[in-house]
Amino acid sequence: MAGKVFFSVSMSLDGFIAPDSPEELMGQQWMELQRWVFTQRSFRERLQLGSGGEEGRDNDIVQETFSRTGASVMGKRMFDAGEHAWPEEPPFRTPVFVVTHEPRASWERPGGTTFFFVDDGIESALGRARDAAGDRDVRIAGGGETIVQFLNAGLVDEFTVALSPVLFGGGIRLFEGIDSARIAIEQIHVEPTEQVTHLSYQVRRR
Repeated sequence: MAGKVFFSVSMSLDGFIAPDSPEELMGQQWMELQRWVFTQRSFRERLQLGSGGEEGRDNDIVQETFSRTGASVMGKRMFDAGEHAWPEEPPFRTPVFVVTHEPRASWERPGGTTFFFVDDGIESALGRARDAAGDRDVRIAGGGETIVQFLNAGLVDEFTVALSPVLFGGGIRLFEGIDSARIAIEQIHVEPTEQVTHLSYQVRRR
């Protein structure tokens, strides 16, 4: 049986998931937004950030997200930002399908991650990701525009937002451009931790 399609992101209290400019990624605001995840043992191990790290419920959630993911899909903007920021062994360790308008040969990295560049639409990218994932889930890794494209096309089953106590004041909103007349969500779980509040939702068509 095919797995679910989901996304999982950190979001500021005022609704932003990233700064406007890719050059601001890894800047102060973004690091404050992602602070909760960078301190977790499982994430530090994935990004080869050294030993140590927290092992509480936040760490469990990070590990559960990695474990359920059999393949990922991302937009070209996210790939461009990460291509030079990820370590030699990127943290995905699964096939990653990049939605792009620019054909490019696949890019295999150490550690189990291979990037495939798909230039014929999100449905094609998702189909290939489903095949690669088998009975595991497909994660829409981002960015915000790509997530909204999948939501508006009715291709997302559920999502989780880690609501972080940070204010951006501007940037990329998670639901910018959402077709709210067609998309409805149902809250299925809320889990506060010391650093963030994890909000989980199921997605359905109106």
